[in-house]
Amino acid sequence: MHVAVLGAGYAGVALTRRLESRLPPEADITLVNDREDHVLVHETHRAIRRPAIAEAISVPLDDLLDRAELVVDRVVDVDAEAGRAELADGDAIEWDYGAVCLGSETAYYGIEGLREHAIPLKSLDDAAAIREQFFEVVDDDGRVVVGGAGLSGVQVAGELAALAREEGAEVPDDVEIALVEQLEEVAPNFPSNFSRAVREQLEACGVDVETDTAVEKVFDDRIVTDAGDLGYDQLVWTGGIAGDDAVGGDRPVVRADLRLTERTFALGDAARVVDADGEPVPASASAAVREAKTVAENLGRLVDHELSASPDDFAPRLARYRFEVPGWLVSVGDGAVAQLGPTVLTGAAARASKAGVGAGYLTSVGAVRNAVELAEEELL
Repeated sequence: MHVAVLGAGYAGVALTRRLESRLPPEADITLVNDREDHVLVHETHRAIRRPAIAEAISVPLDDLLDRAELVVDRVVDVDAEAGRAELADGDAIEWDYGAVCLGSETAYYGIEGLREHAIPLKSLDDAAAIREQFFEVVDDDGRVVVGGAGLSGVQVAGELAALAREEGAEVPDDVEIALVEQLEEVAPNFPSNFSRAVREQLEACGVDVETDTAVEKVFDDRIVTDAGDLGYDQLVWTGGIAGDDAVGGDRPVVRADLRLTERTFALGDAARVVDADGEPVPASASAAVREAKTVAENLGRLVDHELSASPDDFAPRLARYRFEVPGWLVSVGDGAVAQLGPTVLTGAAARASKAGVGAGYLTSVGAVRNAVELAEEELL
């Protein structure tokens, strides 16, 4: 019996670790990832201003795994029905049961010129590229445009404003930072009181928030929007997500049991999840980790049934995922906004909450040293 997990983001790591304790010894587990470490993607924006944080938010996968085999290679094609994935080196992984946890890529929506001229933020390499180019903008008293005011865009804009101040530049007097969003509010998929607090924090940092503004076309020095042209010296795009190239850029819809096919599941950003209440689940690290718990239980039930049941036994009933998170957090430069239940917090309490979540996650996967380093970076 072979169980394969494709991708070692939040969903893949959480699932693999749960499978190591949930599955019987006769089940082999393989984790496939394109790099040897697990990166806290929700903290990569911090590396724009503090490159040294990369060490705290990167954990070798070998340190996180017990019995699972790690295959370091890029998945280039997935056939979920056949239970097979092609790898970049020409090999293939086949499974009896599997899970697609390949995360997501940046969505460009077919906007002409956008892919060619914008830097995304999906990796530490992207953060380094944003940082390097931003110093040129600061030297020339230029303008940065961040496209997309979801949590990632908010955090990038906040980090750039803080970095400008650290370099002795005033925002917006010396360096302009504009955050452009096609919907009416920043953090548009979140409660209105949270969105208002985030906007207030951005404006306090000097960020020019341009909502209800859709990007239509991009040139090397200006963006064409439905509200007029906007010149720029640096463009960062965080405007949405698409599926991995290995699945054709698609994020398939899965229901509450997270089953993609009879023997393959999909979770995290790799899928568009509809939960047990029929509600769409927002793509987030917290949702991915919780979805992994449901998939681990379902894979465990299926593997146990196949290894021990007689052919006439009914297939096991699968668990169903219900989206429930205690709240939301976002950093805005040196500040933060936290929503816990109906209450919105800013200031020191929000910063402590933000630091605690990242450090708590690292502790939960056994990376205690990284947790301490991240908490120090966040709080000090």
